[in-house]
Amino acid sequence: MPTIVLACPKGGSGKSTSSLVLATQLALNGADVTLIDADPNKPQSRWARLPGKPDNLTIVVSTSETTIIDDIESAEHSTPFVIVDLEGTASLLVAYAISRADLVIIPTQGSQLDATEAAKAVTLIKQQEKMISKSIPHRILFTRTSPAIKPRTLAHIQEQFRKFHVASLQTHLHEREAFRAIWSFGGTLNSLDPKHVGNIDSAKANARALAAEVVKVLQQLESNKPLSQEKPHEVTV
Repeated sequence: MPTIVLACPKGGSGKSTSSLVLATQLALNGADVTLIDADPNKPQSRWARLPGKPDNLTIVVSTSETTIIDDIESAEHSTPFVIVDLEGTASLLVAYAISRADLVIIPTQGSQLDATEAAKAVTLIKQQEKMISKSIPHRILFTRTSPAIKPRTLAHIQEQFRKFHVASLQTHLHEREAFRAIWSFGGTLNSLDPKHVGNIDSAKANARALAAEVVKVLQQLESNKPLSQEKPHEVTV
């Protein structure tokens, strides 16, 4: 049962939104999902109190380093997918969760400041790999990008990550009003009212593409296909 951990030491990277979009899309696809809310601000728990949460999506609150591993293990026995939304710091809780991940997704916006913080997350993953003597697959997820324009800064950052063999998801989580709206109205992209929120169909397509790529990556990892991004390198972006 795959455990997907979303981690980035910088606040505002899109970590909680990416977690929620991925969890709800997998649930809409018919999978049972547990979303562990390990962010002290409890964004997922607040969302779950609004109407429209899918019945096959379970929210678990875990904000303690002494319980996070037990919470992940319990969730792994309950649902096929476990997604962990972590706090935006480098803590023992974050390190413990990363050590249990089948895939770590590192959300980052396309700025040099954000990329530097994302590189710190990669360094933390490498440290945990040494601790547990096991590879921890990870991918960069660019968030709040434009679907139409690719700035030179973003292209430069992508090239830097490639240079250090840090793989990025091809799918970006674009800047969409609909992704913000589910925090306000609750539910999923499918339950949003197009009279109140624009470009819902584009957001749905983006969410489907993200979920499909994450599942494909997990399938590749499960089949032990060679992946160049697992080469150990110190990352400086």
